[in-house]
Amino acid sequence: MRSAPIESAALPPGLVPLSGGSWHASVWAPRAAEVSLHILSPDRVVPLERGADGVHRAVLGARDGMAAGTRYRFRLTGADAGADAGAGADMELADPASRHQPDGVMGPSAAFDPSFAWTDAGYRPPPLESMVIYELHIGTFTAAGTFDAAIARLDRLIDLGVNAIEIMPVSEFPGGRNWGYDGVFPWAVQSTYGGPAGLMRLVDACHQRGLAALLDVVYNHLGPEGNWLPSFGPYLSDRHRTWWGSALNFDGPDSDEVRRYFVESARYFARDLHLDGFRLDAVHAIVDTSARPFLVELSSSLQELGAELGRPILTMAESDLNDARLVAPWERGGMGMDAQWADDFHHAVHTLLTGEASGYYADYGSLRHLARVLSSGWAYSGDYSRVRRRRHGNPTGSAPGRSFVVFTQNHDQIGNRARGDRLSETVSPAEDRLAAALLCCAPFVPLLFMGQEVGERAPFQYFTSHEDPGLIEAVRRGRIAEFAAFGWRAEDVPDPHDPATFARSKVSEEIAAGAGSGMFELYRELLRLRRELPALRRLDRERVDVSCLEHEGLLMLLRWTEDGPARAHQQVLLVASFAREQREVGVPIGRWRVALDTADPRWTGVATAGAVTPADDRWIEGERGRVRVAARSAVLLVCDGASEA
Repeated sequence: MRSAPIESAALPPGLVPLSGGSWHASVWAPRAAEVSLHILSPDRVVPLERGADGVHRAVLGARDGMAAGTRYRFRLTGADAGADAGAGADMELADPASRHQPDGVMGPSAAFDPSFAWTDAGYRPPPLESMVIYELHIGTFTAAGTFDAAIARLDRLIDLGVNAIEIMPVSEFPGGRNWGYDGVFPWAVQSTYGGPAGLMRLVDACHQRGLAALLDVVYNHLGPEGNWLPSFGPYLSDRHRTWWGSALNFDGPDSDEVRRYFVESARYFARDLHLDGFRLDAVHAIVDTSARPFLVELSSSLQELGAELGRPILTMAESDLNDARLVAPWERGGMGMDAQWADDFHHAVHTLLTGEASGYYADYGSLRHLARVLSSGWAYSGDYSRVRRRRHGNPTGSAPGRSFVVFTQNHDQIGNRARGDRLSETVSPAEDRLAAALLCCAPFVPLLFMGQEVGERAPFQYFTSHEDPGLIEAVRRGRIAEFAAFGWRAEDVPDPHDPATFARSKVSEEIAAGAGSGMFELYRELLRLRRELPALRRLDRERVDVSCLEHEGLLMLLRWTEDGPARAHQQVLLVASFAREQREVGVPIGRWRVALDTADPRWTGVATAGAVTPADDRWIEGERGRVRVAARSAVLLVCDGASEA
């Protein structure tokens, strides 16, 4: 199946292929008196017609020398051609809605035709409730660091039990080394990764295997190098600022076109490149005081597009506000997001395992924090935060478990440590396995970061490849200052611009091929149980009970499901021990079997005094039944059949 060319009265910005070999060019440049499209080879300048909305348009054909791959720039002329231009200045700049920047952010744009021989006509992504997400960075996931190289690793993810990948940002950024959050062309796909055609091949390969493909996008700021948007129009706000500089103009004069630019970008990736959804970076940094916020406009537009395409398009927001309105419907005063990243789960688990109490970790460290997260979605829902010195968060209310994406590792929580050290390097193997059990048994959507399934020990550090010496030095100083709150020394912070920092962050080749390792097998078994046990599979927060014995270092997570009037149901009980020695604890009424013990020699390779294991062919009975749990370990118990609920 080939994508049909877009035939619409409201064409998106940039260069869009039409039927018959023609192309529609448009650019919003309200400050320019005239705009032309300069085709570089053969050298030809085509004037665009200015509309009352400040959008300049033209239709080009083969006679103009326009075809897929043709390099071009926009030429802006006028007394006020841009924010950085002087009176009467003329400028030639890349297309702000460029789909392809084959020569990088400083080079010209290239016409891109999204026609592709898709093989995913019948594909539908798994329901959000059943998703297991795997976050990866294209540049470090493989030695080659390309979309095509990533395809070779997909079968191993299927074997693991993953059914969705979440790709860190791929919008064109300076150079070839970057996390992706310095992107300056939101429509273009990083050329060094393989460009838009490479991303399409990866998405199609995912769909062939039943994997959803989600994309991390940055709609809260633009990168500092190669950012030409302010020269075209008021894309940036003169009233709001973010941690990274000026905020995007989502609520000021001329903000309608700015909103349209980003909404249409997301629609392009979903419609033409077949992405299944988006993770929206740091939405708390989107400053928007309008009555109908940009996030509502975005989620609504993607829902409408999904209805047209016959497949859902997910939106997942990252936010540190603990604000349940993000996932509430617009009709109830919410933003209409399908889910949000929930940092509190990570912070609660991390502090219990590591004992770290600096920076934002000072707000965590007790079993009750983890118990509250497992019960409600986060630890702070209007409670006083010592770090923020104010109340933080609001109640999650009736938001279902699928509304929260949780993790014990992700790019931020690893890469924003001074040395970029992973949990598997920071804690013991037993503690790493305990974290895996908590993640996979929690009543939320789990996310794994690349390599964690095999206990990867290579760091994931912050890396860039800027060209401006002043910017390079500013980033170095900024990273050192950022870590001061955690008490980390300046000498422990790697140089982001050093190519060795990027090289250290590559997933180890021998580790990446490590299916069969104890950690891999543990994750695979945990994810199998999550799929097959109804009480784990259903993310029903109403059927969750969490208790903890703080002085014993024990936490019990009970989940259950009921079917029919006879109330025959299944119960699962995860007993997690953060104690430094073996513990023994009673279990609820019922006939329980041990489904998994993280201290089992199958995962550890050594005999450990842990729980009664399935190999013993024994059951834990009744009120007086007790289970032994090894230090820093977890045991998962299952009780099937009728019971007195």
